[in-house]
Amino acid sequence: MKIAVPTSQGILDGHFGHTRMFTFFTVNDETKKVESVEALSPPPHEPGVLPKFIAEQGATVILSSGMGPAAVQMLERAGVQVVLGCPVAQVEEVVDQYLSGVLVGGESTCDHESHDHHH
Repeated sequence: MKIAVPTSQGILDGHFGHTRMFTFFTVNDETKKVESVEALSPPPHEPGVLPKFIAEQGATVILSSGMGPAAVQMLERAGVQVVLGCPVAQVEEVVDQYLSGVLVGGESTCDHESHDHHH
């Protein structure tokens, strides 16, 4: 599993489209331990550039606080699972929460139409 997190100064970047850095965590599927961490700058922002960049790095999951529906669709089409509603916190912490099953993701914080309320 490889998790991509938009990052700003070590913290999850709430603005997916404007993020200048992604941190990629390579995780052992069996032990759920992070095996390696790589920070990469994406290419200059244009529509569709970020989803392609993330998929090309081999990411299987992206943790984000929110992103537009078009980006979500492109990522899902590329086989990347999109987890929205992540806290703006230290990226390692967010990844830990995700791996320990604490973080289930929620509605995109960018998009204020919530379609369903399952509590």
